[in-house]
Amino acid sequence: MPVVRRSLLRSSFGALALLAAVIVLLPLVASSNYVLRIVALVWIMGLGAVGLHVLMGLAGQISLGHAGFFGIGAYATAVLPLKFGVPTPLAVLAGVLASALIAWGVGKPILRLKGHYLAIATLGFSLLIGLVITSEVTLTGGPDGVDVPRLAIGDSSLTSPAAWYWISGALLLAGMALAIALRDSPTGRALRAILDSEVAAASMGVDVARRKLQAFVIAAIYAAVAGCALALMNGFITPDVANFMTSVEFVAMVVIGGVASPFGALVGAALLTLLPQLLATFHDYQDMAVGLIIMLSMIFLRQGIVPALEALATRRKR
Repeated sequence: MPVVRRSLLRSSFGALALLAAVIVLLPLVASSNYVLRIVALVWIMGLGAVGLHVLMGLAGQISLGHAGFFGIGAYATAVLPLKFGVPTPLAVLAGVLASALIAWGVGKPILRLKGHYLAIATLGFSLLIGLVITSEVTLTGGPDGVDVPRLAIGDSSLTSPAAWYWISGALLLAGMALAIALRDSPTGRALRAILDSEVAAASMGVDVARRKLQAFVIAAIYAAVAGCALALMNGFITPDVANFMTSVEFVAMVVIGGVASPFGALVGAALLTLLPQLLATFHDYQDMAVGLIIMLSMIFLRQGIVPALEALATRRKR
């Protein structure tokens, strides 16, 4: 078993090196601002999806509240500098810490639930965050949204798509590396034991409640960082970042790509982020197309795209 784990770890970091090469080389092929911005959006949404992979793929806990933490990070980045004069880097840090603390406080009672009860409880949390963002007009701008002060280095603001392409790519690589390392760490092994059987994990001495809470907090941190990056890149945010459909999209990204793999989360994020761009002329049918893709993936690729491709490659080797 240790040999198998080392082999999986080497292959995962090999795939991470390939991803790094893609990030470095892609601007040489497609350097237009439009393409760089869309790909940067893929990296940001992929980062958020990787966080949900930790919760769903390692700990086996379903969450429909991921967009709530995504929105907390985004709005902290906007509101704290605008309303309270907090420097943007400190606002980002505050948004991430606030998400972690809220996840810890909310997760303790919520994670005692299981199955669809847990999903509904996390959905209620996300709806509550969305309601606060929409109703607190003086702070958040309400339904109209709010401007986000740009991140600056010296006298220059980071506004170009190229700059955010590299920033979001670096964040994604760091997030992927941490997720891969987490999988083979003591915490990751405990989470995978919980995924197999909570009763068996508890009988082996795993503190199930504490480990599930850790996964929930880690997922919230990933979502908050992604929300901060999205807000700073766009320079403007609306309550849509924390609504129900955003949570559903995050879950769909993880499930379609492959819930057991962080690379699956990235593939799902790329698919669901690029799809609206490809169907821009068929805007009214975008939701229908997403629903159809989810249905087909559940029927024909139940484990997700990446695990299906890995299984196909294994069969061909044999």
